[in-house]
Amino acid sequence: MAVPAAAAIFSFPTEKRLVEWGWGWGWSGSSSSLVSWPSIRSQPNPLRADGDGRPLTTNTELFSLSVGAHLIPHPRKVDKGGEDAFLVSSHNGGVIAVADGVSGWAERNVDPSLFSKELMASALSFVADDEVNFDPRMLLKKAHAAIRSVGSATVTIAMLQTDGVLKVANLGDCGLKIIRRGLIIFSTTPQEHYFDCPFQLSSETLSQTSLDAVLSTVQLMEKDIIVMGSDGLFDNVFDKEITSTVAECEDVSEAAKALAELARTHSMDLAFDSPYSMEARSRGFDVPFWKKLVGIRLTGGKLDDITVVVGRVVKMLNSLEGMADMD
Repeated sequence: MAVPAAAAIFSFPTEKRLVEWGWGWGWSGSSSSLVSWPSIRSQPNPLRADGDGRPLTTNTELFSLSVGAHLIPHPRKVDKGGEDAFLVSSHNGGVIAVADGVSGWAERNVDPSLFSKELMASALSFVADDEVNFDPRMLLKKAHAAIRSVGSATVTIAMLQTDGVLKVANLGDCGLKIIRRGLIIFSTTPQEHYFDCPFQLSSETLSQTSLDAVLSTVQLMEKDIIVMGSDGLFDNVFDKEITSTVAECEDVSEAAKALAELARTHSMDLAFDSPYSMEARSRGFDVPFWKKLVGIRLTGGKLDDITVVVGRVVKMLNSLEGMADMD
């Protein structure tokens, strides 16, 4: 991944549990280790009460995310856990994000992972900020302004309100897809300066800002699936593979792991005609002409850090009315 001119796998338990927040990235370990983040279900907001202290009854449905994540570093970046980072928070209906440190900074003797990690840590500190007010683009702005690391990163942030409204801010070539009843009903679109040089937030003054992020709003339903990832996922796995893999998995942690491992398998297959190789050919990158004469063409996956976050929309503690009846 270029800078514009001017895991080891870490392991957590897979059972579902309530947590307040989390963010992470890979770190060193054996190539056979496993990277997994526990399923996370955001907690409901406190109940309002009437004058007698009893919960107010309501028929309004409230939603949150059950989340699993899986990160596999580039084979040559296992010692530092890769250059991707992700965020999972239980604030409101749930907040998820992925940042991909731009590898071109290594040519300037800068560790590309530092920027993406600090960006996610900074975003986590602002998720409940009054000025953010459930606006992922404002969250991106405040997180970017607060960090001090040198570098740049592409990033996708999604914030779910308890009424089921999902707001997404996307800058660069990380991305997000929403699956409903086995079909993809929404996808972000990559932004780039030229092939393999995406839009990115940077420590340099002349770069993209949060205002360049595309803001989208989608009304979600119970059982909708969100698949978020770095380009290591989407460069190596086709949409039909994403939907079929998710459908075969029993929970979000299993789905995130399966998608990441599928992306890793494809990334190392020189014969696989990946989304990345197809896009490269469409942009004029291919094997020499004489190889084309004998039927050879550019194929293969793209070796990269791979981060996958999968979220399922679930109903929060169902009816406050039912809880009131228990008194």
